[in-house]
Amino acid sequence: MRKFLLTLAVVLGAAFSAHAQLSDATLQKREAHRNMTIKEWNTDAKSKTRFMDHMTRYDSDGRKVEEAEYTQYGLKWRETYEYGENDKIVKEVVYNEKNKPELIRKYEYDASNRKLKQYNYAPNGKLLHTKVFEYLVN
Repeated sequence: MRKFLLTLAVVLGAAFSAHAQLSDATLQKREAHRNMTIKEWNTDAKSKTRFMDHMTRYDSDGRKVEEAEYTQYGLKWRETYEYGENDKIVKEVVYNEKNKPELIRKYEYDASNRKLKQYNYAPNGKLLHTKVFEYLVN
């Protein structure tokens, strides 16, 4: 029982710490977007045809988990987002107009929650290239 309570305290402390690092504006925005899907619609001036232009979906924590762009003819692209510790995006998957994975991005962060590296993979898992972020203080 004691081990369980200690584990629970650590988990709750980590969750509170991650949540505490977010600004008030970010927390308010996330609260407003909980479990929400936003759809943007366009109407062609000539044909009067209405079509979805953009869609953004948020999870129960108000974090963006999916975004898609459309044309009159269907999907143009779509991205999904996965979050890790401290509510930072750890993985993005980019899909093409046929809704097939095209690129996978994975991220690493430093102790200050700044992005350190971005790994770009092909859908088959092959590493394509790595981007390194450098933070200089003047």
